[in-house]
Amino acid sequence: MSASIAELRKTIGTAQDLHSVVRTMKALAASNIAQFEQSVRALDDYYRTIELGLGVCIRNQELGVLPDERMGGVAEVVVFGSDQGLVGRFNDTVADHAIAMLAVNSRARIWTVSERVVAPLEDAGLTVAGVLAVPSSVTAITPLVGQVLAEYEAGFSRGELSELHLVYNKPSDATGYEPVALRLLPLDEGWRSDMAKVAWPTQVLPEIMGKGATTLSHFVREFLFVSLFRACAASLASENASRLAAMQRADKNIDALLGDLNTSFHRRRQDEIDAELFDLVAGYEAIAG
Repeated sequence: MSASIAELRKTIGTAQDLHSVVRTMKALAASNIAQFEQSVRALDDYYRTIELGLGVCIRNQELGVLPDERMGGVAEVVVFGSDQGLVGRFNDTVADHAIAMLAVNSRARIWTVSERVVAPLEDAGLTVAGVLAVPSSVTAITPLVGQVLAEYEAGFSRGELSELHLVYNKPSDATGYEPVALRLLPLDEGWRSDMAKVAWPTQVLPEIMGKGATTLSHFVREFLFVSLFRACAASLASENASRLAAMQRADKNIDALLGDLNTSFHRRRQDEIDAELFDLVAGYEAIAG
């Protein structure tokens, strides 16, 4: 009986230690979600400025054809995943979405921002051209975006690439996250129409200095930067949301387990006390007799 109580006491201690770890991970995940979501909100004003500039440039009828409107190249597809554990089906979900998209457009070169998302893509018969490291903080997102843009621009200048697509998970209230496929390039007519409708906020209209096509090209690059940054931050926020949900389930399960263990411990301890009392009574009766 005493051995069983000792085992229960040890199991309860282990469960309590695990409970502390789970709660710490919950706090870290919640903190990371706030960090990445705040970084996206911080870009809203800058993105609005870019929209205003793009609207002015696109409304200028002298620009002609944009330099990114090249046909014949393949699409570069960047798939954002996670390299850390305790995220459930996070990588499988985004990989399945990318596989479904590539079933329609098979002429693509795939880059992944995660090593763990490579396996499901290769299992589907796809070839991954390169793997980039998942940023560990907001400050690490900017260098990653620079790598993606540099890779695309190098392929575009060689005539190998003509499209840029992103596949990532974004936060969702219903399920924690949901997969999204976003085409950034080429800039379609609907996108241009939307940008052209962005009204200038004042009565004093701006004037484009120098070559309009050069100005537009710079605005487009900033638009790509913000879009890539947002996608990466959304993916990281979704990853932490998935981990937070997993930790909340674990926290609930450990609470239930600790309740059962404590009940069993007290029941067995009471049984031991009762047995000791019975031995004392039996001994007393034997001596008295």
